[in-house]
Amino acid sequence: MTAHVAVGTDGSPSSQVTVGWAAADAARRGCALRIVHVSGPWTYDIPLQTPPGFRDSVTEHARGVLEAAATLARERAPRIEVETALETGRTVEVLRREAETAEQIVVGHRGRGGFAELMLGSVSLALAGHTAAPLVVVRGEPERTYGEIVVGFEGSAHSAAALEYAFEEATRRGARLHTVHTWQMPVTGQGAAAYTPLIEEIFDTERRVAADTLTPWRDKYPQVEVTQTAVCGHSVAVICEASRSADLAVVGSRGLGRLGSAVLGSVSHGVLHHARCPVAVVSA
Repeated sequence: MTAHVAVGTDGSPSSQVTVGWAAADAARRGCALRIVHVSGPWTYDIPLQTPPGFRDSVTEHARGVLEAAATLARERAPRIEVETALETGRTVEVLRREAETAEQIVVGHRGRGGFAELMLGSVSLALAGHTAAPLVVVRGEPERTYGEIVVGFEGSAHSAAALEYAFEEATRRGARLHTVHTWQMPVTGQGAAAYTPLIEEIFDTERRVAADTLTPWRDKYPQVEVTQTAVCGHSVAVICEASRSADLAVVGSRGLGRLGSAVLGSVSHGVLHHARCPVAVVSA
């Protein structure tokens, strides 16, 4: 298949929203859409005797899920090429392989069988930070379009990858870009007033770092309107608050790895759980 966006679907309401989002994304990118449904290996390889026609019924259901998703995608973006794929295996492993040849991989924040009290599904959490292509986790049906993207950064290599993705996405959408840089104050003891010059110096330094980091990106993407936030606070809280009026939140990960906690980082992990809009996770 040519350049494409890959999206996973299981037929759940969440995945239907996700397929629609992915179709619109493929249209913006001018590429094709590949819709993937994964059946667990147990579906076709149960050691116990199964009723006659069981496997055929499972396959028919899976094909129905894909056909419905393809119909939805074509309604959302009539001009894109749509391809469907029925795969057997573990969902996370299959979607990781799909990400190796895709421009982007898109999943819902939860699928069938998830517990309502959980904010993020096991598949989306397992994939975040572990895909070769950027991963977008779609949460809910957007009520409106704000024309804004929010991205968090702090000067590292993975935040540089997030900034590049965010500027590219803002260009593609013709959207504003809201950049967020935060820092934490050092713990002070009694007589904190004596630290006032130090505190002011930290504020000035962090704001200067934020401005200097963004300068080359502003120069490279002069067409993008940039709003800059540089504040003392917790990154997750600031980004998630900004996500209330954004169409997409962008965070970085430390690259491909085995341990999610070591790869994803607390900020990206927190934003995935609490953002109010779709979240893109970009690996350095």
